[in-house]
Amino acid sequence: MRSISDDERRARLALRHALVPARRVGDVVSAVEAMTCLHATEPASVYLSAFARAEVSRTDIDKALYDERSVVKQLAMRRTVFAFPRSLLPAVWGSAADRVAGQQRAQLAKDVVKGGIADDGPGWVEATTSDVLAMLTSRGPMTTMQLRGEIPSLDARHTVAGGKAYTATVPIAPRVLTTLAAEGVILRGANDGGWKTSRPLWTTTETWLGEPATPLKPDEGYAALVSSWLRTFGPGTEADIVWWLGATKAAVRQAIVDVGAVEVSLEGGTTGWVHADDTDGVAGIEPWGALLPALDPTTMGWKERAFYLGPHTAHVFDSNGNGGPTAWWDGRIVGGWHQRDDGEVVVELIDDIGADGSSALDVEAARLTRWLAGDVVNTIYQTPLIRELRKRT
Repeated sequence: MRSISDDERRARLALRHALVPARRVGDVVSAVEAMTCLHATEPASVYLSAFARAEVSRTDIDKALYDERSVVKQLAMRRTVFAFPRSLLPAVWGSAADRVAGQQRAQLAKDVVKGGIADDGPGWVEATTSDVLAMLTSRGPMTTMQLRGEIPSLDARHTVAGGKAYTATVPIAPRVLTTLAAEGVILRGANDGGWKTSRPLWTTTETWLGEPATPLKPDEGYAALVSSWLRTFGPGTEADIVWWLGATKAAVRQAIVDVGAVEVSLEGGTTGWVHADDTDGVAGIEPWGALLPALDPTTMGWKERAFYLGPHTAHVFDSNGNGGPTAWWDGRIVGGWHQRDDGEVVVELIDDIGADGSSALDVEAARLTRWLAGDVVNTIYQTPLIRELRKRT
């Protein structure tokens, strides 16, 4: 069994994730494909993650998302929105998204009854989702508010976290749209707001892509996603893949067999997996620095993160396990970054990386400052390090 050290894992990460400045990729789609997908929970993350890997403008990213539609936002793993290469959508629809869709539809039906909206939860969900699809088919793309104004059942409200301090009564519409989005029959189309906001015009998949969703069979879909994950993140453990996919161990184990993944030994004696055509050694590369946004896929790609995170979980992850903006040096997270009110990017180190490392991250901070051109990106994922940095700046 081949052994892969942590040093080699960090070298693989640098090359496959296109994070070495001299080896960035040439366009938006290549940046997305390198990572399998980009997190899109916060709209700005797609732009910042793409720019970290390619010399692209916000206009270039808008073009890929909304004109060429070569990158498409889709609700999938762990009920999270990602930006996928269009070519990977059938695999996603047939596996990770389908799993989330089933969970969402069943829970929505229960909550409709629990909230007193209807006695027949499944019937209400079926009727309301059908009304949404019919409306979008006949009228074209619409915002959530526009849909609520046209479909009375969407204007219903329900209580969440009843009896707790944060109890709230909220509209049911987002839950309905989330269910349809997970099922792949509607998509987030054009954004009716700026690049840092999420105000999607919902549209049918057929309208947006020119063809209806054509999901792969579940086993084929999982195999395709695991194959892509191994090319991006391998080597990784079974636990890494299960966590990333939000899937069952059984589904992941079958996919590992289906793609012919090769077993390897990781530092510390853990068993990992690599793609069958990715077993050759990777030589060390020049030291490199990078600044990545909150929820960047490099930060969030593994469950077991010691080889690049070290003892810094409490600094750069919040209490829910969400990674904030990070500073990287030579394959490790060594700090975070924030912006001053005037838009200047400021790096906060938690490791001593020497003069060369500090200078390299200063270069990346200046590059990102120029690209942002005065725009300030705020994230809801306020890690302890960033909260402290905000106090100082």
